[in-house]
Amino acid sequence: MNEATRKQLESYLEKCESELDRVMNFWLTNSHDEKNGGFFVCLGRDGKVYDETKYCWLQGRQVWSYCKLYNNIPKYHTDAILNVAKRGGEFLMKYVKNPENNKCFFTVTKTGDPIKIQRSIFSECFYMIAMAELARATGEAKYKTEAVAMMDQLQHWVMVDDTALGHPRLSGSPAVNTLAVAMIFIILVEELAWDDAELREKYAPLEEWGLKQTMQHIQRNDEVILEVVSTDGNELPGSQGRVMNPGHAIETGWFLLQYAKKRNRPDLRDLAISQFMVKPFLTGWDKENGGILYFLDADGLSPTQLEWNMKLWWPHCEALIAFLMAYRETGEQQYLDYFKQVWDYTIKHFVDPEHGGWYGYLSKQGVVSQDFKGGPFKGFFHVPRCLFMCIGMLQELLK
Repeated sequence: MNEATRKQLESYLEKCESELDRVMNFWLTNSHDEKNGGFFVCLGRDGKVYDETKYCWLQGRQVWSYCKLYNNIPKYHTDAILNVAKRGGEFLMKYVKNPENNKCFFTVTKTGDPIKIQRSIFSECFYMIAMAELARATGEAKYKTEAVAMMDQLQHWVMVDDTALGHPRLSGSPAVNTLAVAMIFIILVEELAWDDAELREKYAPLEEWGLKQTMQHIQRNDEVILEVVSTDGNELPGSQGRVMNPGHAIETGWFLLQYAKKRNRPDLRDLAISQFMVKPFLTGWDKENGGILYFLDADGLSPTQLEWNMKLWWPHCEALIAFLMAYRETGEQQYLDYFKQVWDYTIKHFVDPEHGGWYGYLSKQGVVSQDFKGGPFKGFFHVPRCLFMCIGMLQELLK
């Protein structure tokens, strides 16, 4: 590594550490419900709560994030952070999971009364990783037991029978393979079982299922990653079948790259970088205004999603992780160049230097569209995970 690159990496590390401190301070100061437990996630630009509804998948994400930081970064290894994470976990167990069917509510009131339930599995996914990481933080077996029980339920829903999720079987709407469901099980197994060989073996079939399902999204002679395909891995007709989400593909890429490294799969490493990171990034980058477009149509038609040309915080977070990981694994300068390209845009447009925290939603031109820091789909997760992982990789590179 030459001196210029070292200084560049040192600068990134310093900024990541300071930005993580600012983001942590914003959420620690504003989001905790000291009376009822759990977290307020609907936070305005200045951190004030504008809606007391609790979005449960974000509750799980926040517990996981606090525990991950507590378990890995010495300055955050404090009783205060552990206690609030534990209170969040207890809120999840008491109010969010329905013991009658193991489904998690999507929203509850501030006191835990159920409001809404979804027919997807994502609230349950983040409930599971929250319990897994809370078990490591506290050493309490009940949380790991809870995580394993939920993983068993998730495995049943996706590999055996999903009728309990409430999806009607309509003749005109056949079952599909969505990238969101396929790719998430690669990381879920990793989060639950990275330190438990017995669990790793138990869930190996689920991990392989996720990997196989994910590979089906490589379409059109390996040129595109489609968001939804048929269950036998073919392109679907109509606009639904042409949808591409560059940020989602890039996130999947680093899941695969992490998987490939642990299993010594250089073939999968190369595929993860070229197919899931580089091609979606080059296609999804707005060459006129900068930033990663949210949705694209594989035929170049206008996507039907009204927010297709907006710039959202989380694809940029995932691209930062992905390209820094690709650089760490290969040492190739182009991936550090891509990291810098995303970094410069992200720091300039998403960071709020006045109040702390990151904006989530920008127009095509990069103007802040909604100035809240937390909402129904944005909580304390993508930003701290990105900064935490980049800190770890930068420290490793600088060694």
